[in-house]
Amino acid sequence: MTTTLPKIAWIGLGIMGSPMSEHLIKAGYDVTGYTLEQEKLERLSAAGGTAAGSVAEAVRGADVVITMVPASPQVEAVAYGPDGILENARPGTLLIDMSSITPRTSVDLAAAAGKKGIRVLDAPVSGGEAGAVEAVLSIMVGGEGTDFDAARPIFEALGRTVVLCGPHGSGQTVKAANQLIVAVNIQACAEAVVFLERSGVDLGAALDVLGGGLAGSTVLARKKDNFLNRDFKPGFRIDLHHKDMGIVTDAARTVGAAIPVGAVVAQLVASLRAQGDGGLDHSALLRGVERLSGEQV
Repeated sequence: MTTTLPKIAWIGLGIMGSPMSEHLIKAGYDVTGYTLEQEKLERLSAAGGTAAGSVAEAVRGADVVITMVPASPQVEAVAYGPDGILENARPGTLLIDMSSITPRTSVDLAAAAGKKGIRVLDAPVSGGEAGAVEAVLSIMVGGEGTDFDAARPIFEALGRTVVLCGPHGSGQTVKAANQLIVAVNIQACAEAVVFLERSGVDLGAALDVLGGGLAGSTVLARKKDNFLNRDFKPGFRIDLHHKDMGIVTDAARTVGAAIPVGAVVAQLVASLRAQGDGGLDHSALLRGVERLSGEQV
């Protein structure tokens, strides 16, 4: 089948990247993917995509390259060097980094790519695994308006809220703020859960009524079952939220913004990770509250 849609290379097929790439395949895009896990490459092929053997192989001939990897070091690893994106993508390619990384990394990447004639958008997302699977992500974008307009159809196949936030690095700055709000919100919900249970209240009923009032939030709606069932199968791992809290605390210090509550929650996330819970969903902040309340977890 011939298509006039841009040919896409997708680098990073993890919890988020796999369902996102599959939405683009369903939307009619020709997607070639590369990731480190063979079973994820097989999943992409089964969905109608093409598996590549390297980053260089994936990006050759692509019109758009999308990266969705864990952190700044991984973005730099796939972007730079002789086998990386910048050396192997053709001039005029649009590179969309949907990872959550430091704003500085995004700014530096855009500058380096510009020397090769490659356009860049930083476009991190919020919504977690459920948002990726349901294609209802919030996508916060930094870069040039013309590049954003060109990428909009791709974004709209992946998310529901798509906003250009400013120049290069702006998407990552907004994502850092997002992660600050989410972590503090999860921590508040976790404290409320332990308080309610210790008080002998029907937890399910309490969370239902809280969700209908001013205390309601997307976090509470999405994580309610995690709290009720103590189901901490990772949708977004504590390890990654720890990384993100490091980004926001560092960026806030750089611009002189005080985030006292955020700093405390960053330490609670770090302590949970130090206790071996880094691979669990970030709703496992509940386990930290339980430990502080004297429970054996």
